[in-house]
Amino acid sequence: MSSAKRCYYSVLGCNKDASPDDIRKAYKREALKNHPDRNPGNPQAECAFKEVNEAYQVLSDDQKRTVYDQFGHAGLEGGAGFGANMGDVFSHMQDLFSDLFGGGGFGGFAGNRTRRGADLRVQSRLSLREAAFGCKREVVVEAPARCDECGGNGAAPGSKPESCANCRGSGQVSSQRGFVMFSGPCPKCHGRGGVIKSPCKSCKGEGAVVKARKVLVTFPPGVDAGQRLRVQGQGIASPHGAGDLYVEIDVEEDPRFERDGVDVVTRAHISFANAALGGEIQVPALEPDEEKKVEKACEEPKSKKTLVHTIKLAPGTQPGAVITLKGRGIPRLDGRGRGSLVVVVQVDVPKNLSDKAKALLQELDAELDGGRDADAASRKHAATSK
Repeated sequence: MSSAKRCYYSVLGCNKDASPDDIRKAYKREALKNHPDRNPGNPQAECAFKEVNEAYQVLSDDQKRTVYDQFGHAGLEGGAGFGANMGDVFSHMQDLFSDLFGGGGFGGFAGNRTRRGADLRVQSRLSLREAAFGCKREVVVEAPARCDECGGNGAAPGSKPESCANCRGSGQVSSQRGFVMFSGPCPKCHGRGGVIKSPCKSCKGEGAVVKARKVLVTFPPGVDAGQRLRVQGQGIASPHGAGDLYVEIDVEEDPRFERDGVDVVTRAHISFANAALGGEIQVPALEPDEEKKVEKACEEPKSKKTLVHTIKLAPGTQPGAVITLKGRGIPRLDGRGRGSLVVVVQVDVPKNLSDKAKALLQELDAELDGGRDADAASRKHAATSK
């Protein structure tokens, strides 16, 4: 074996009994590590990169690998034709590094890859009821669209773009690093392939202007603040397909409710008499509108009628008591029922009392004290009699 060349298995860092899949993985690992774009200005990395490709071309070919295993480097010299098959090198690299170069490929082999338009993001603010039960709403989207005056070519009416002399209208230029040919956008025409000498006044040669349009968005029941919806194909348009529209959801605060996942909490303010005697009270209900209409963009929401639940309080209800109404909360996104409406009872203590009210409360307090004294005496008698 020639002393000028390293063992191909050592170059790739694998054993002689490595499978074709192991060799491929080793090649990708070593080639990525030594690629010139990751090691700019490093001649050692460039030499290692060439060595890795040379080793892979031999070990990935069953016939060449058999010859190499039997005779070493000498078996591949003189007539084996290894060095001339550069197309195989580009083919391997195009396959393995398309993710590294964003689909750009290598000059002459990858071709032009199509790209769809960019995505857009907007924010939509919903009421708690809309978020809970879903709604349809038009949202305004401002995005670049084809200029009507120039038809999208960027040139003033009566003229047209001229072919770029630098890239000959291809929009791509090639450069060579070592024995690898790379392609990229032409710096003169910025990848367009044409040069505009008389730009359109409306779009200033861009071929597109910002336009506002309305998109109907369906918000499913149960959405919450911080979530976002994807509306396919409503992003920025391009000849190769439009991007998507992402609608970020914000939910406005409701003075009647506090949301806790799929549950909603409301607070019922009652008087001392209600708490002591019990009875029926009404609490706000979170229910869908009877009439569901599409709310248009920039349209003021119509007033909602107030819906209530009637619940019974037991005599002697204490402050902070919790009453749970199951199935009256937020619908679950998966459609499996609803959360609960949680009612927290708060007993309101009056701050300003009339003389009559004070007298009545003092009389009530004395009555309650007498009852408490009687209860205490009864408990004491029961304890001493045992």
